[in-house]
Amino acid sequence: MAEVRAWFETYLRAYAACCRGDSDDARQLLEYFGVPLLLTTDAAAVALTSEDDVVDAVGQQIARLRAAGYDRTETLDSDTTMLNATTALYKAHFSWLRADGSEIARMRLAYVITHGVGGRRISALVVGTP
Repeated sequence: MAEVRAWFETYLRAYAACCRGDSDDARQLLEYFGVPLLLTTDAAAVALTSEDDVVDAVGQQIARLRAAGYDRTETLDSDTTMLNATTALYKAHFSWLRADGSEIARMRLAYVITHGVGGRRISALVVGTP
């Protein structure tokens, strides 16, 4: 479980760099997202079946956070459960913050993280209510 948490922290740093504008290459996040990627929200569940679909979906979120003045993400609580030898469920409550510490949003997210030939990848992202 510690390896999964460490890998996830690496992902969060790369994601934050994109959201802050430190990096303009959202495609680098394909190192962390699987294709296909299952994305579910209260409104819909979709399977993103190409790298371009994943980059577009993640890019939209990055653009919204940049417009809101994103600086960092704080993990308010988290839990990692190993479902089997190749799959973990990482659940967390996050706060997205500006540089002045004001909050942009809070989200409860769940990630299904699988370990395959290409290494660890987020295979499903479940967006919950705050």
